[in-house]
Amino acid sequence: MTAAVPLTWLYVPGDRPEVVRKARDSGADVVIVDLEDAVAPDRKEYARSATVELLSEAAGDTAVPLHVRVHTEADVLALAGLPGLAELRLPKITHAASVHHIAAVAPGVALCPLLESALGIEHAYSVAASHPQVRSIALGEADLRADLGVRDDAGLDWSRSRVVVAARAAGLAPPAQSVFPDVRDLDGLWASCARGRALGFLGRAAIHPRQLPVIERAFRPTPREIEAAAEIVAAAAADEGALALPDGRFVDAAVVASARRTLALAGEPGPPDG
Repeated sequence: MTAAVPLTWLYVPGDRPEVVRKARDSGADVVIVDLEDAVAPDRKEYARSATVELLSEAAGDTAVPLHVRVHTEADVLALAGLPGLAELRLPKITHAASVHHIAAVAPGVALCPLLESALGIEHAYSVAASHPQVRSIALGEADLRADLGVRDDAGLDWSRSRVVVAARAAGLAPPAQSVFPDVRDLDGLWASCARGRALGFLGRAAIHPRQLPVIERAFRPTPREIEAAAEIVAAAAADEGALALPDGRFVDAAVVASARRTLALAGEPGPPDG
C-alpha cells in the first residue's frame, strides 16, 4: 500500500514492461520507469513505445504512482497527457530555462528536475522555484560524483545539503536521496540512509526491491522519536505558547511543528489543537 508520505521510489528499466508491472507489487511507494541510463541505446525507442502502452493501461490506477525518467524531448512529447503518468523526472537539469521549456511542452504534468552537475547544484534554488509544475527536486549522484571528481562519499555532503535547502526555500517537499548502487550491501545502505536523514532527506530511490524495507525503516520515526513527538504535541495542545517540558526541554512553535511532522510520518495524528 502506498504511504501517505512516500519513502521509497523503485527504478525499473523502461524496456522491460513486464518488470514494471511486477514492480507495482514490490512494496515501493512509487515506481520510476527509466528511459535513460537503464536502457541501451538500441532499445530506447522500444522502451518509449512500451511505456506509452503501459501508461495508457494504467489509467485510473493510482495505487502506486508511475513516474518516468525521460531521456529526450521526444519522450516528453510521447508521454505528456497520458492518464497513467504521475510525474516526469528530468535528467541533467542545469538551468531554470530548461524546466520552463519542458513545462511548455508538457503543460500540467508534475516535474522533478534532477541535478547532476556542479552547474546544476549552483542553480539549485532557481531550478526548484522555476515553475509551478515542479513538485520536487533530486540529486543524480553518479553523474555529480564524476563531474566533481569526488572519491569519498563525504565529498557530496555540501551538494546534498544545498539541494535540501533549495527544496525547502522553494516550498517543496524534502528531497529523496539518490540511489545506493550496491544492492548486496544492506548495512552500507542503512548507514547511508541514516546520514541522508541527518542531512534532511526524506526517503530514497532504489534499484532493487531488496533495498526497499531498509530504506523505509531508516526513514520512519523510531518508537522513541514518536513518543517524544507525542509528548510535545500534547503539551502544546494543553498550553499555548512557549513552554518547558518536565525534563527541561524548551518547546516553541518550531519544535511543535517538527513534532507534528514526525507523527504524520509515523501515521499518528496526535491530539487535536486547542
